Amino acid sequence: MATLKAPRGTRDLLPPDTALWNHIDSVARSVFARYGFGEIRTPIFEATELFARGVGEETDIVSKEMFTWEDRARAASEKSQSLTLRPENTAGVVRAYIEHKLGETGQLQKLYYIGPQFRRERPQKGRYRQFFQIGAEVIGPSSSGSESPVRDAEILEMLATFLDELGVKDWKLMINSVGSSTDRPRYLAALRDALAPIKDKMSPDNQRRAETNPLRVLDSKEEADQELINGLPKIADYLDESSKSHFAQVLAALDACGVQYTVNPRLVRGLDYYTRTTFEFVTETGLGTQNALLGGGRYDGLSEIIGGPKAPGIGFAIGEDRLVLTLQAQAEAEAAAGNAAPEKKMDTYIAPMGEGQNAAALKLARDLRRAGLAVEVGDGSFRLKKSFEAADRVARTILILGEDEVASGTATVKTFATGEQVKVAFTELPEKLRA
Repeated sequence: MATLKAPRGTRDLLPPDTALWNHIDSVARSVFARYGFGEIRTPIFEATELFARGVGEETDIVSKEMFTWEDRARAASEKSQSLTLRPENTAGVVRAYIEHKLGETGQLQKLYYIGPQFRRERPQKGRYRQFFQIGAEVIGPSSSGSESPVRDAEILEMLATFLDELGVKDWKLMINSVGSSTDRPRYLAALRDALAPIKDKMSPDNQRRAETNPLRVLDSKEEADQELINGLPKIADYLDESSKSHFAQVLAALDACGVQYTVNPRLVRGLDYYTRTTFEFVTETGLGTQNALLGGGRYDGLSEIIGGPKAPGIGFAIGEDRLVLTLQAQAEAEAAAGNAAPEKKMDTYIAPMGEGQNAAALKLARDLRRAGLAVEVGDGSFRLKKSFEAADRVARTILILGEDEVASGTATVKTFATGEQVKVAFTELPEKLRA
């Protein structure tokens, strides 16, 4: 019988790696809370129509990458429905905003999410079919200030703070404006005209994009097509005065906050709902040629596209898998340079001397854990050498607990780093182990 394995494009996350994932989530929650964001949790699957309308039927995501199935009716009174594992989370958040009438509060909604997304694409480094995102959305009626350039700049400044507090080095912010819903048709017409005589010289993927979604040609990484793409019209030349003013105010606010950026006229992002500000944070560490850590943009018409009221918004999604790769690559580079961070270990390992001391060891561990210490418990059947070897792998100290120690209310504590070995009263153990 063949051994069962995780499906292609997925993988198991195991300790100690999950400690880094939890750390990233913790820093995100801490930073986002300081900016007034609350957590939203939406279903992992949604009606397929939500993504077809919201993300765009001609995008690669909807046309090629979604996991979709027909949910057949189970009774005569039910209707079958096409459902899709969410390939991104913004459309689901906006659907929830509409369904729960959050716009009727008149308040700006600042929502974040952490969870898995699903795309049926070719697995490669940092890209999986089940992948994890940390994202946030700022959305509300125009009267709440949701259209303000300040919202764009605040999101970007928050992301800069998050990456800095997480310890990501040498990140770069790439930013652009893709214009309003009236700017883009003019630009798309000019782009199609410019692509018509040259698209046959491009890769098959870009030939298809030139027909179905010309903006994605600008986003192409095909080396052979770069010279042709660089000669295409720039969207900045097709922005109206309102869009130009909005973008200028975003940049001015970033300058005031000291957030460095590069304006990239080819940055369009891959989703149809983006308007005006679009952005990516990139790094050269750990990701190879696919160097984007996160991206996002403004989506002032998305709510109307999926049947809701006017609700301008801006949001982002962080590829957590890619963020983990970056931090791991940084840690490896630091270790190679002799600057490795000290290994985090538990406070102590309790080694009961004989199976008759197992219950006392567990009772002592309970008391120490309730005092806030990280404690592992061995087994009385272990020889002393085995207990020492096990303890040295996971803890800073070993606490030897024999019959005499239990009777006297003291324990023998040895610190591995110094070799110090002392007897300590049970009541004084928390203070000793924290030292």
